[in-house]
Amino acid sequence: MSRVLIIGACGQIGSELTYKLRDIHGNDNVIASDISFSNLDVVNSGNFEILDAKDYNAVKVCVEKYDIDTVYLMAAMLSATGEKYPMRAWDLNMNSLFHVLNLAKDGCIKKVFWPSSIAVFGPTTPTNETPQHTIMEPTTVYGITKQVGERWCEYYHKQYGVDVRSLRYPGIISWKTMPGGGTTDYAVEIYHKAITESQYKCFLSENTKLPMMFMDDAINATVNIMQAPSKNISIRSSYNLAAMSFTPAEITDSILKHIPEFTISYEPDFRQQIADSWPKSIDDSLARKDWKWEHTFDLDAMTDEMITQLQKKYSSSEKVS
Repeated sequence: MSRVLIIGACGQIGSELTYKLRDIHGNDNVIASDISFSNLDVVNSGNFEILDAKDYNAVKVCVEKYDIDTVYLMAAMLSATGEKYPMRAWDLNMNSLFHVLNLAKDGCIKKVFWPSSIAVFGPTTPTNETPQHTIMEPTTVYGITKQVGERWCEYYHKQYGVDVRSLRYPGIISWKTMPGGGTTDYAVEIYHKAITESQYKCFLSENTKLPMMFMDDAINATVNIMQAPSKNISIRSSYNLAAMSFTPAEITDSILKHIPEFTISYEPDFRQQIADSWPKSIDDSLARKDWKWEHTFDLDAMTDEMITQLQKKYSSSEKVS
């Protein structure tokens, strides 16, 4: 049975990944960690450690303490926040990766998952059905760190045999946790505002199309690539990953089927420039070929699930208060 450490377990993806991996490996075999107690549901659901991903010695001590063989490094500063604090973003996103890769190189752990992003692409990248291998000239700090990280992952695999696996996540949408400072955050916020206020001011223009994915699919993809035989993994930088692409106008139309009174306005800010540099759709045929990736949710199925679950969540909160 694997002994798993999740670094950044209180984040949007890390929290739901923690629950999924505990279902698979057992509660005692999955150690959640983060820099603070920012998600008490995760903190109270099993073994939890306060851990600074930038501190090599602290990470090593945690790995040794729990006899960890697999690390999911989910800690990162995302695109919008990274533009405000570029050096902090570089420090966190790059040094945390080096620490984990070096632990694997030295034989302290056997397997690493590290998430990349569509942010590795830039304005010179083909925007429709962006291929696995293409021009990558990112224009954001987050994108730069992810592109560089991909190169180091591939290097450590080729030079040292490190079993590192990675996915280029699109925008991730979940009803369980709020996003953490990304350019695709609107696609989560819009559902909350639709239910609580019946209106939303969007920070992207109405026709900005971006690749998106429902959280359940993202978690399943993460688990599936890590469970695949090593011989099936042909990409050691990061796999393209896709499910659906839509615009704010299209997600609004989907919401209107459930909440007819919902209205949206548009006030693009600095995140518009970031979104304009990213692809509109992704070719993930290699992931589908190599380890049989398949997505489950399209836009309307996701909207139905988001609204159903959030209405329950807000209704429950009102009863408690």
